[in-house]
Amino acid sequence: MKVSLTGAAETLLAPLYARALDARSPRPLLADPVAEELLAKLDYDFSRLGMRQSSAIGVALRARYFDQRVREFLAAHPEATVLHLGCGLDSRLQRIAPGPDVRWFDVDQPDVIELREQLYPPRPHSETVAASVTDPKWLARVPTGRPVLVVAEGLTMYLAADEGPRMLRSLVKHLARGEMVFDTYARFAVRSTRSMALFRQTGARLAWGVDDPRELERDVPGLRLVKAASAYATAADADLRHLPLVLRLRLAFDTEVLSRLPLLRRVGHISRYAFGEDERI
Repeated sequence: MKVSLTGAAETLLAPLYARALDARSPRPLLADPVAEELLAKLDYDFSRLGMRQSSAIGVALRARYFDQRVREFLAAHPEATVLHLGCGLDSRLQRIAPGPDVRWFDVDQPDVIELREQLYPPRPHSETVAASVTDPKWLARVPTGRPVLVVAEGLTMYLAADEGPRMLRSLVKHLARGEMVFDTYARFAVRSTRSMALFRQTGARLAWGVDDPRELERDVPGLRLVKAASAYATAADADLRHLPLVLRLRLAFDTEVLSRLPLLRRVGHISRYAFGEDERI
């Protein structure tokens, strides 16, 4: 199947490739077999994206972190709605396999959804939404009488600086109660990515940076920060012990550098926010 995505949409192929590399490893961290299946169906030169095994580890850990939060939320709220923003070709819905009372929405640009619908069969109680995540019109399809989890992995940094907070305000205004979990890059990290192979090859550009996750409590009334973790802090010791020696040394070096340079510790965060008045959230 020929892939004709360009710009920011094309970058979704990098995490797909990373998840496939993780699935091929002797001890996968995410273990997503669907990623490998999709790679075999797509006519695309993935080598041009500059994704290596060491980078794939970070992608797999991040995806697993998001999956864990989705499972925790659905365990507490089995009749919830999940909004998977910027879903790309991610198989999170398949990995989570939510119960029959969960409503699930995969949201992305029309060209991405068109490709996604060719690769994934329909599933009960789930919908694809072909729209920009920043266009509030699609929210009319989302029920408001139940808890909602908004998941946005690897999305926010592609939004314009004014689009990100505006999107979050629209979500908080429309949805009654729930949580959001998404990752952000610091402003200096957004600026420094322009020389990376992924962005040189695709022409995509990052735009929105967030230095401190608490900024959004001020910019988005009703949003409350619950927890923020460094994007580098999602691995457990047990994960690292099973990695090849070269990769363990690489990660140990990165961790040592981060511990000595406070600026780099703030390169990115995965943040969890609550909104609404439900005490159970």
